[in-house]
Amino acid sequence: MDTAPDSSGMVPPPPPVITAPPPPKPRRGRGWMIFAIILLVLLLVSLFGNFAQLVSQALTFKGGLGNGISREVGPNLDECLIKDNDAANKVAVVTVDGIISGQTVDQSGNNMVDVIKAQLDRAKDDRRVKAVILKVDSPGGEVLASDEIYRAINDFEKDSGKPVVCSMGSLAASGGYYISSPCRWIVANDLTITGSIGVILHTWNYRGLMDKIGLRPEVFKSGKFKDMLSGERETNEIPAEEKVMVQGLIDVTYQKFKDVVAAGRDAAHARNKKEGRALALDWTNYADGRVLSGTQAYDLGFVDEIGDFQDAVDRAKQIAGIRNANLIEYRERYDFSNFLRLLGQTELSHSVKLDLGMELPKLQAGELYFLSPTFIN
Repeated sequence: MDTAPDSSGMVPPPPPVITAPPPPKPRRGRGWMIFAIILLVLLLVSLFGNFAQLVSQALTFKGGLGNGISREVGPNLDECLIKDNDAANKVAVVTVDGIISGQTVDQSGNNMVDVIKAQLDRAKDDRRVKAVILKVDSPGGEVLASDEIYRAINDFEKDSGKPVVCSMGSLAASGGYYISSPCRWIVANDLTITGSIGVILHTWNYRGLMDKIGLRPEVFKSGKFKDMLSGERETNEIPAEEKVMVQGLIDVTYQKFKDVVAAGRDAAHARNKKEGRALALDWTNYADGRVLSGTQAYDLGFVDEIGDFQDAVDRAKQIAGIRNANLIEYRERYDFSNFLRLLGQTELSHSVKLDLGMELPKLQAGELYFLSPTFIN
C-alpha cells in the first residue's frame, strides 16, 4: 500500500504488524514430583533408622569370643515428673491398668510384665527413689502374668528394702488383688471393688451347633485325654476323670492364690504392727470369688487403709521415713526403629478397634485366669 508524503516531503513508516501471542505450553502435573519426594524422605528415614539401630546394637553388645555374644533387650524408659515438690527424694508410681496379660501389647515386643519389671528395676537402681506406689485399676487377668508381677514386687521389696504401697482405684479384683497382696501397705477407696479371690477356666462346647449343620469331627489322638477341653465332643464322650483332673488343676491354683494372700498380708502386718490391719480369722470364707467393697475389704483385713491416691503418697513417705518427695513415673520411649517396625509389619493384620468405653478381656479357651466374673459375662 502506497503512502503519500506529508507536508515535509517525508514518507511515514508503515504501521507495525501485530501478531497474536503463541498459546501457553500445557503445564505438566507435579504429582510425580510429590510422589518422588515422599519416596526419598521414606528412604532417608529408613536408612537413618537402620543406622541408629545398628549403632544401638553395637553399643549394647557384651561378652567376648569365649562367653558368646548377648544383647540387652527390654523397654526403653524415660523418667517423667508427675509432681515437682522441690525435693531431693523421689517416690515412683508404677501403674497397672486394665487386663493383666503377658501377651505382646506394643510394637517394641514388650508386654505389661516386661514394662513393670523394667520400671521396678529403675526404681531399685535409683538411690533417690525411696518408695514405690503401685497404682492398680484392674479386674485381673492371666494367672501366669499376675504371678510374675507378684514375684517382681515381692523381690523388689526384699532386694531393695524400699516399701511398695498399693493404691487401689475403682477396681482391684482377682488378679488385681493378687498383685497387690505383697505390698507393704494397701490403700483402697471405700467404693473400690476388690476381692474376687478365685480362679476360672473358660471353654466352649459347640458340638450341638456342629450337629445342626451336619459337621462331624474326625479325631485321631495318642491318648485318652489328648483332646482334653475340646469343644467338639458330645457331653457323654467326656470322661469323668477329665473333670476331676481339671477341677484339681483349678484347686491347686486357687490354693496358691490363698497362700499368696496369707503370706503377703501376714508379712505386712508383722512390719506395720498395730498401724496396719490383720486378716480376719474367717477371711477364707470370703475368698470364694465374691467381690468386696473397699470398706468390706478393710473390715476383713484385705486392705490397711481407706483413702485415695494422696493418702497412699503420704503413707509411702511415712513408711520410707522422708518428709517430702517428687512424684515420678517411668514411661516407655518409642523411637524411629519402633515406627519403622510398624511400617514393616506385613505379617500382622491391622484391625479396626471399636471403642466401647471399656476394654473387654480376650479369654483364651483352656487358659487359667484370676479374673472377676463381673467382666466375663
